Amino acid sequence: MAASDLLLLGLVTATFLLAGMVKGVIGMGMPTVSLALLTATVGLPSAMALLLAPTIVTNVWQALVGGYLTAILRRLWGFLLASVVTVWLGVTILARAEVRWLSALLGVLIAFYALSGLLRLEIGRVVARGRHAGPINGGLTGLLTGMTGSSVFPGVAYLQALDLPRDMLIQAMGVLFVATTTALGLAMGGQRLLSVELAGLSLAAVVPALIGMQLGQRLRRRLSETTFRRVFLSGLLAMGGYLLLRSLLG
Repeated sequence: MAASDLLLLGLVTATFLLAGMVKGVIGMGMPTVSLALLTATVGLPSAMALLLAPTIVTNVWQALVGGYLTAILRRLWGFLLASVVTVWLGVTILARAEVRWLSALLGVLIAFYALSGLLRLEIGRVVARGRHAGPINGGLTGLLTGMTGSSVFPGVAYLQALDLPRDMLIQAMGVLFVATTTALGLAMGGQRLLSVELAGLSLAAVVPALIGMQLGQRLRRRLSETTFRRVFLSGLLAMGGYLLLRSLLG
């Protein structure tokens, strides 16, 4: 194995160990953390490919367990269907657009997500308005997922605004992440953006992601979740700003 391959493997391992720890402590954030760190080092398309397997594996249990799956599908089928379908359009744009501008868009999304959390902006109350809010938010979520790999906005904000029971909300987010990430993998494969090497690395990244989650769950008992979340969001704000500036400066 070449030195560059070992360096990439080490980078991927460290990234998903850290991202898994974040998810273990606060219950979410792994795709966002991994996207921010990997896009800054290996580029956006490769970062999106690498997050596929860890995101699906770490969310599939969350999506299936909780007892609300039937109710979620019955209530949110329009939102979920739209989010899956438009992923394909987003990946088509990814395959044809200049990647630096999509990286800048990812930076904006990450920074906005961090700011909305730090300032406690109730974005969900805005995006959830209207008779067709579900399909509209689902369509936009899928489009942005295909273009940047991030399924957080406006999907999570929309789900949070529905005032679902806590366990149902957590399960609904798991369903969203599994659905959009699976569609992302299939669409990237169709556009030849997912090589065998990247797929193998993505599968290998599942192990450090799961280890990180276990460590994060242990840390959660010792850390203030509020303080950790504030540090996490501040770090994301810095990473989002870095990605944006790096893309604009070329």
